[in-house]
Amino acid sequence: YLYMDEFQNFTTESIATILSEARKYHLNLIIAHQFIKQLKEEIRNAVFGNVGSMVVFRVGADDAEFLKNQFEPVFSPQDLMNIDNFNAFVKLLINNQTTRPFNLRTIKEKEGSPEMVQTLREMSRLKYGRPREEVEEEIRAGYSAAE
Repeated sequence: YLYMDEFQNFTTESIATILSEARKYHLNLIIAHQFIKQLKEEIRNAVFGNVGSMVVFRVGADDAEFLKNQFEPVFSPQDLMNIDNFNAFVKLLINNQTTRPFNLRTIKEKEGSPEMVQTLREMSRLKYGRPREEVEEEIRAGYSAAE
């Protein structure tokens, strides 16, 4: 699996090839971005020409118009623009068959415990942390070896 948030920042000419060939190499891509026009047309075509499953939260008018072919007749562009918070419209590819689009409700994130956050930070520091002087010496040694 390869997860790419803010996908538009990773788009190069080769990403279109990766998108079109990912499935044969069993590479599952999960890409996320804010709106479709962030993507160059070639990349946009590669994405939507190869997408298996799609999860869409509330979108603007331009994206709703673009996505209507993916979700009509179950959901209209108006539906795509007006979906409630913590909801998404989903279309899945299962056994090479596309499911009928459906509504999914996400789970609202629970409030965290400040005490738990502090405990986790301390545990992480104890397990992975090193004295600052040791790290700085390692960096200095790396620079002198490179010279």
